[in-house]
Amino acid sequence: MSDLPDWLVPIRDGARTIRGEELSRFLPPPGSDARPGAVLMLFGEGPAGPDLLFTERAHDMRSHPGQISFPGGSIDAGDESPVAAALREAQEETGLDPAGVEVLASLPQLWLPPSNFAVTPVLGWWREECRVGVVDPAEVHAVLRVPLEELLDPAHRVTVTHPGGYSSPGFLIGPDKDLILWGFTAGLVNQLFEHVGLTRPWDTSVRRTLPSYMLGVRED
Repeated sequence: MSDLPDWLVPIRDGARTIRGEELSRFLPPPGSDARPGAVLMLFGEGPAGPDLLFTERAHDMRSHPGQISFPGGSIDAGDESPVAAALREAQEETGLDPAGVEVLASLPQLWLPPSNFAVTPVLGWWREECRVGVVDPAEVHAVLRVPLEELLDPAHRVTVTHPGGYSSPGFLIGPDKDLILWGFTAGLVNQLFEHVGLTRPWDTSVRRTLPSYMLGVRED
């Protein structure tokens, strides 16, 4: 294994010590029949400095259209572990070469009640980078490398509100900062960064509503 960059060491250490209740109030209940899943939190050293890899789901998908998320999905019968599932899904969605990823930690399993998924976030270091991009446009609209500096900038922090009344910490990302990272993925980023002391004070009163395409509403 390669030496980690200094900026990643506290993130790795934090991922190894954080408890499930520090990440989310939704944990798989005892005896849960939740479907197991895994996502890959892949940290790299991009052109603009340290970054995280995200995907933007296709805008016409039936569930969660346009959602910004980590590569990931269900753990299949052929997957040996959540780590194997996260790497496989990342390869299928972005073309990532798993051989270039150094797995650093598996975070506690978290529960997504609406879809009844029990998700294991897998933290990795992109030790040997490769070209990534959209593999299947029917599933992924875009692949994004978002600099940590942009995620931590208070100017890009917002509270995102859903018409159903739910709200969560969010991030404005993308070249024009017109993409909204929110929900489960944003909460995971927010809580991990908070745990390792990276979060900077930001104005939680700045609110954004989700665009219609993320709600499955078509505008003709």
